[in-house]
Amino acid sequence: MAAIVTRFPPSPTGYLHIGGARTAIFNWLYARRHGGKFILRIEDTDLVRSTEASVKAILDAMEWLELDWDEGPFYQTERLEVYQEYLEKLVAGGHAYYCDCDPEDLDRRRQAAMAAGGKPKYDGRCRDRGLGPGPNRVVRFRCPLAGETVLNDLIKGPIVFNNAELDDLVLQKSDGIPTYNFAVVIDDVTMGINLIIRGDDHVNNTPRQILIYQALGAPLPRFAHVPMILGEDRARLSKRHGATSVMVYKEMGFLPEALVNYLVRLGWSHGDQEIFSREEMIANFSLEHIGKAAGVFNPDKLLWLNAHYLKERDPAALVPLLRPFLHQRGYSERPDDYLARAIATLQPRCQTLVEMADAIRYYLVDEVDYDPAAAAKFLRPETLSTIARMQAVLADLDPFDEARMEQAFRSVAEELGVKLGKIAQPVRVALTGVTASPGLFEVIDVLGRKTVLERLGKALDFIKAQARS
Repeated sequence: MAAIVTRFPPSPTGYLHIGGARTAIFNWLYARRHGGKFILRIEDTDLVRSTEASVKAILDAMEWLELDWDEGPFYQTERLEVYQEYLEKLVAGGHAYYCDCDPEDLDRRRQAAMAAGGKPKYDGRCRDRGLGPGPNRVVRFRCPLAGETVLNDLIKGPIVFNNAELDDLVLQKSDGIPTYNFAVVIDDVTMGINLIIRGDDHVNNTPRQILIYQALGAPLPRFAHVPMILGEDRARLSKRHGATSVMVYKEMGFLPEALVNYLVRLGWSHGDQEIFSREEMIANFSLEHIGKAAGVFNPDKLLWLNAHYLKERDPAALVPLLRPFLHQRGYSERPDDYLARAIATLQPRCQTLVEMADAIRYYLVDEVDYDPAAAAKFLRPETLSTIARMQAVLADLDPFDEARMEQAFRSVAEELGVKLGKIAQPVRVALTGVTASPGLFEVIDVLGRKTVLERLGKALDFIKAQARS
């Protein structure tokens, strides 16, 4: 059996969306699973809508998802001579012909056909006129008028198309640019693609493409059409269901491994397993376990997966990923080791890097802002002596570590005859400005003695000022 060759051919008319990313992942996984090749191709023949910005967005998304390609990226606009060569073969073999029908006249004829109860397909007026190249002429494929074309889909099973229902599709427009259905076949033939995994919105294109393969005498690749992704309202996934651009998920603080894991499971299964390493995905991925029903995009499940990966990552590895979000918030630079220690306390509490960047604030600011409700409850005259006592104890604490801190807090609680929480919560608010945080002793350990003593001192000043006002 020939080595597997798959491809991902996005059009650079916008960002890489979630559905396209899943298609890329499936092709990448299958190639990696079977030791084959994964080719990246940019289908940029839509000269009006294709942009360099979109190309960059697609390449950035592929790299962020860590979907490396073995060949490419190839650009269709750089392959026009190849398409012309194959077009001439089809014309010479009688499988294609030139057509000079006026577009407005074509539209009138289609409307008339529908009014008479027929199909709005090309009526074949130029099929046997023997026209050659000329201004404003397109090249059409000579579709068989009878018989059937069968698509043996690896996911959907056999699908039969009546050739009489198909059209003499345009292969090359009057400006010399090939159309999608023609260019994609020539690309796949010349690049040796033998497995095509794509969305099932391409099913109706496939019989036309199969006929072009047959006209060229080229071997057919295998086709696998993947069901689409729906929103939770069962409508086709769109912007109203949330961010559908891959790079927007990066901006929202998701990790690439979480998004890849989620998209793989959105249509493919391996028993009841939900969380997969990349190695496990490659080892287990198969077309047989791609579902036939549409996947439903669930943002909450993606968040759950991201929280898992965020928690499992080495804190030091999260530092460079978090820094851009810290820069957006205007925080001053801190050493990597300090950030890693702060991150470690927040990992169990955050679902995204954005949440973490918001939560890490009290580790990075020079002065904390007190939540009004927290200050009203815990930074009161009656807590003044408690905070002052803890400031004195922590100033002399040696070593200044979590174990000794806990012991010190418990000793003061016993000394004052109160529960530990009566001391811990005022100190927590003094250090963080809020009533909920990671473990207090963890927070103190990360902040360090100097910062802790300064913040306790400022809390004492705040209480005194409130008492005077």
